[in-house]
Amino acid sequence: MKYVYPALLFADDGQVGVSVPDLPGCFTYGADRAEALLMAKDAVEMWLWDAENKGEPVPRASAALTAKDGETFTLIAADTDEYRQTNDTRAIKKTLTIPSWLNYQAERANAPFSQILQQGLKEYLQTAR
Repeated sequence: MKYVYPALLFADDGQVGVSVPDLPGCFTYGADRAEALLMAKDAVEMWLWDAENKGEPVPRASAALTAKDGETFTLIAADTDEYRQTNDTRAIKKTLTIPSWLNYQAERANAPFSQILQQGLKEYLQTAR
């Protein structure tokens, strides 16, 4: 899923802080503006990924925020599908059924079952979009 959330940047003790008010507890810091924005993208994606995994509702993004003195308004784009691919690499065991003749031929060919299934699912998901 792709999201965009408004955020506020602010100076704090020599660092740049980022707060995302629509996502409770979602804030981070960076040594400079660029690092703070990268950290914010990661924090937002992690927050949303966790909510999706737990089946919790994802808050709607506010239309805009009002920046106070010393704050700067910005937008943070997040892609939880990309985040999941990069960070959730746990292996999951699946039980499946294939025809006996196909299993026989695949075993004779020393087919890497998991790799083929992963490739096939990736191709399927790309064409299903």
